[in-house]
Order: sequence, then C-alpha cells, then structure tokens
Amino acid sequence: MRVTVQSLGASEAGEIELNEAVFGVEPRADILHRVVTWQLEKRRGTARGTRERSDVARSGKKFGRQKGGGTARHGDRRAPIFVGGGKAHGARVRDFDPSLNKKVRALGLRMALSSKLRDEKLVVVDALDAAEGKTKALRGQLDALGLGRALVIDGEAVGESFARAARNLPSVDVLPAIGANVYDILKADTLVLTRAAVERLEARFNG
Repeated sequence: MRVTVQSLGASEAGEIELNEAVFGVEPRADILHRVVTWQLEKRRGTARGTRERSDVARSGKKFGRQKGGGTARHGDRRAPIFVGGGKAHGARVRDFDPSLNKKVRALGLRMALSSKLRDEKLVVVDALDAAEGKTKALRGQLDALGLGRALVIDGEAVGESFARAARNLPSVDVLPAIGANVYDILKADTLVLTRAAVERLEARFNG
C-alpha cells in the first residue's frame, strides 16, 4: 500500500510503499491486551520483603517466668512488640516478571502499527528537521500537520536538535525505531514515522 509522505512543513514529499505484512495486519483486541498487560507488568519492580517473626535472628527461648516476674507472659524476643523483633504482617516478596512468547509480542506490534494506519492516525514524514532545536518553531510545524498527542518514531537514533526541541512539548513523545512498542503507540492519538523508521521497522520483522 502506498502512503503520502509529508514534510514537517505539511507539504507533500512523495510517496512510500508500506509492507502489507507489517502495516496491513488485522488488529485483534486480545493480542493487543496481552502485549500491553505484559509491558505494564514488566515495568513493576520487585517489592522487598520484610523479616517477619520467623525470619529474625533472635533466640526462641522463653526469656522470663510465666508467673511471678511482674511482666507480661511473653514467649521470646522475636515478637513484633520488641525492638529487633519481626515485623507483624510485613510486606511479602512479589516478583512481577511475566513471560510472553516473542512471536506474540511481534504480532502485537504489527497490529498496533496496522491499527494506526487503518484509523488514518499514521503520518509518514520525510525527516525530522527542527530549526536550531527551537521548541516554538517545532510547535508551529506540528500544528500545521494537525497533530494531537503524537508519538514520533525516527530511525536508528533521534536527531539531537529535534529531541531538544520536542523536550518541552508535553504532547509529543519521541523514540528511536528500536524503542517502538505497543503501549506507547496505542496511547498516542497520532503516530508519526520517518522514512528511516519505516525501513527499520520493516527490516526488524523481515530480518
């Protein structure tokens, strides 16, 4: 399928042929849900567990008489009420490290790209040029393209001037092609790809 390529100044800069195997896949909600859930779970850090009564290194010997000592009838020093005792109802270790088949992850990314093209929310630009890295100039260029909350994906690396100009735009996220992922693509209102990004993504699936 052929798509019009635009410049950041909203003028046409030719056409590009998109690979049907990457941008023409029928999206499935269950696959996209599995990949997004996997991504969000992978972001979660492992909680550090606290030492409970059975974990602290203190004697289990009863340290006082049951009666006649003038104190409460304690069993040992590991009780939570003592300094150095175990934590009562402490945090348990929870490891969030789910696994997902690599083919499902790749399929989810192709479906996310295809859904943006199908919904006419995919814009292909010739290159990312930001005059002297100025945010004001870049905002004008993006407004000319009519973009809302946009995810901009470049090729192997994002140009320094464009990244600097986009840094102060809260509605614009910038990623290199290697960082393209389902969650960020679906979250954005518009997906902006450069020619280099299209080539890298297609090579990523065809390689």
